[in-house]
Amino acid sequence: MNEEYEQVHQELLDLIRSDLSRNELREKLADYHDADIADVLSELDSEERYRVYRALGTERISDVFSYLDDVEDFFREIGLEKSADILEEMDADDAVDVLETLPDDYREMLVRRMDEDAQEDIQLIQSYDDDELGSLMTTNFIVTKRGSSVKQAMKDLVSQSDENDNISTIYVEDEDGTFYGAIDLKSLIRARKDTDLEDIITTSYPFVNAHDKISENIERLRSYSEDSIPVVDDGNHILGVITAFDVVEAVDDELGEDYAKFAGLTAEEDLNESLLQSIKKRIPWLITLLALGLIVSTVVGIFEGVVQRVALVVCFQSLVLDMAGNGGTQSLAVTIRVISDEALTSKQKFGLVFKEARVGVTNGLILGTAAFLFVGVYTMIFKGLPAGQAFMVSACVGIALLIAMTISSLLGTLIPQFFYKIHIDPAVASGPLITTINDLIAVITYYGIVWVLLLNILKMG
Repeated sequence: MNEEYEQVHQELLDLIRSDLSRNELREKLADYHDADIADVLSELDSEERYRVYRALGTERISDVFSYLDDVEDFFREIGLEKSADILEEMDADDAVDVLETLPDDYREMLVRRMDEDAQEDIQLIQSYDDDELGSLMTTNFIVTKRGSSVKQAMKDLVSQSDENDNISTIYVEDEDGTFYGAIDLKSLIRARKDTDLEDIITTSYPFVNAHDKISENIERLRSYSEDSIPVVDDGNHILGVITAFDVVEAVDDELGEDYAKFAGLTAEEDLNESLLQSIKKRIPWLITLLALGLIVSTVVGIFEGVVQRVALVVCFQSLVLDMAGNGGTQSLAVTIRVISDEALTSKQKFGLVFKEARVGVTNGLILGTAAFLFVGVYTMIFKGLPAGQAFMVSACVGIALLIAMTISSLLGTLIPQFFYKIHIDPAVASGPLITTINDLIAVITYYGIVWVLLLNILKMG
């Protein structure tokens, strides 16, 4: 918690606990962000929170509650009727997020007390799977008809803004109700009364289908950099919009899920998940990695004679393994990010493999040279080896780094593409798997070079 945040936090607590009147408190709280107010609610007692609720009113409280991770205790404190009113004031997507955190029976009681329009909006969003773009949309948008005048479009904006505050873009429907285009608010405001509305409509404005997959479209949505993107049904009728904030949240969720997958899990861990469920998620990959780990250990055992004769080389084993693993993981991260683009051609994929191979060779040369110099000096000074022998040991480390990093970079590119090709999520299948395979390659490379160079050519040990 930084100093500025702490200051704002304390100011809010002092303000709420002061003897200001309700109107005075409302005016003061207007200067603070909804998220900051949400943060202090849990530190207030019920009487102090009730004072905040009365001062802010239902509409502002709905904005504050949309920033809370867990609203159940606050809702039960307020009561069903008032809680339902707060949900009605929320954007439909925020209301769905809040409802999903509540117990089934309590959620049903709340929904039954909401008005019909709010229920329909919630049911619409809930009708889409969690991995579909329709689950991210909100019904908070402004729409006008093609063929309207500038004056009529302004009237539509004003009349609909009472219920919808997402006004930076006005969407245009064709005569048959299908999505036609969009008007930037600034263009509408600047337009003269006699301006043809058609002249300020962007007919090439991007849109997405509600059933499109989030993971396959998130990069495209982010690249548009629009305040909101319309979501249409199969008949091209606009159902809602995805805001820039929704895109940011979706990117964050995708990164969190990929992070969990890199750890060998099938999804991000749920705090409420049972012990058995967590074990079922992790054990298949752990068994696979155990088998691969045993292979690595077996290979190390094969080179036991090498280790016995030149024990010094064990000191630098982890250096080679770690750097090979790091190189492979970097290539893996780049590859998974790139192959999510459906427009990627086979030529571009081959180009990615070629590029990562060059990156691996270059990094291997740089790090291998650095290792050759530093390990050589280290073994001379601290291990007392003659210069010739010291730099032959460091040469083994440097050559092993070059070969292992080149191969690991290639694997970090090829393996996720292979899994993507056979319709297995590359993030799930690649993370720990590539690390373990890289260990195997690095061990064989390193001890193989030691066996050839030090034992057979130089006859050390």
